[in-house]
Amino acid sequence: MPHPLVSIVTPSYNQGHFIRATIESVLNQNYPNVEYIIMDGGSTDETASVVRDYASRLTFVSEKDRGQSHAINKGFRMARGSILAWLNSDDLYLPGSIRAAVDGFDRNPDAGAVYGEGYLIDYSGEKCTRFPCTEPFNLWKLTYLSDYILQQTVYFRRDVLDEVGGVDEDLHYTMDWDLLIRIGMKYPLVHIPEFMGCLREYPDAKSFTGGTRRIREIGGMLRRHTSMRISPGYVVYGLDTYHQIWCQKVEELFTPRLSGVSKFLQSAIRWCAGAVIGNTIANSQGLHSDGWAGRLLRYMLPPGNGPLVIEGSIPDWVSLRRQRLHIEANERKVGQFDLTSGNFRLEVPLPPDFQGQALRLKIKASRSLMPGRFTLAGDRRRLAYCVKSIQWAEPAVRLKPLARTASAEQ
Repeated sequence: MPHPLVSIVTPSYNQGHFIRATIESVLNQNYPNVEYIIMDGGSTDETASVVRDYASRLTFVSEKDRGQSHAINKGFRMARGSILAWLNSDDLYLPGSIRAAVDGFDRNPDAGAVYGEGYLIDYSGEKCTRFPCTEPFNLWKLTYLSDYILQQTVYFRRDVLDEVGGVDEDLHYTMDWDLLIRIGMKYPLVHIPEFMGCLREYPDAKSFTGGTRRIREIGGMLRRHTSMRISPGYVVYGLDTYHQIWCQKVEELFTPRLSGVSKFLQSAIRWCAGAVIGNTIANSQGLHSDGWAGRLLRYMLPPGNGPLVIEGSIPDWVSLRRQRLHIEANERKVGQFDLTSGNFRLEVPLPPDFQGQALRLKIKASRSLMPGRFTLAGDRRRLAYCVKSIQWAEPAVRLKPLARTASAEQ
């Protein structure tokens, strides 16, 4: 079979120090049908001379733009591929990334986008650690709490990207997060358990220099999607930024004459911020990374058809052997189920007007248990049951097969 054309766009401005490594990470992929476009904002450094070495293998456009989001959209409009992605000019693809993405779409033809695992790298390009946040698709968490998807590993279907409207050019820091939410509200995002990209972290990187402006943008973007003035994600990202600002202010006020007071206050600020952030991450959704659910579980699904299917298990613990689950969808009660210990599979009928719509779910359990309540080192979480999967019986829309074109190697 011919290969789908994959178009990669790199927005760039004065990143000549890094862009050679970025270019080579794209052009050295083991995939035969790649279109590479660099949208440069009129760089005044060595970018143009570096790109000239690869002129026959890519398209280079250098002109003033309205920022990174505008450059990405311009590149996408030029692109011819049925799969699109963007890679920033200081980041990297790992070998095999593009082929892994194409294989991911082949295995999951109804996916609106796919994403994988990745690494954090330093200024010199050395790997520091795995990007710690990546996990399988969880629409509620993406919408309300956290951008756990590493943008450098994301690939989009062209038709889906066109449907949702591309990157929001009014956003400077959160355009990838916002786009993923908008796609996730319509189509599944599929996690590929392979290492696919690298995010370069250094003091001058945009995510480190955004400060309060970045937090205001996060708050506004999440407010638009959640209708919450203060969403869990705004609490987490806001405190993570503001506690550093508060500590700096304390140091300026009390050092050097009252250095002891300064250290005490900074320690208290860090502890309080960490406690609130940790509690928000752990309890706002009611679903833990190991599959345990709390007394109240919040969940979201993109549009689908048929009944709601919930699979899980009740542990054989005395206080949980009999469990009752109350299920609400889009603020309407849709079912109540009495369960006993062991595995369960629920098929919850949904009203006709729910078919083809995104779902916001609340699942309330009648009982919960804190396993380590009376110990110092035990599990202090409130646990009710284990979740294996929550999904529609069928997708809402069957997407058309990806367009395939003959490549140079064929």
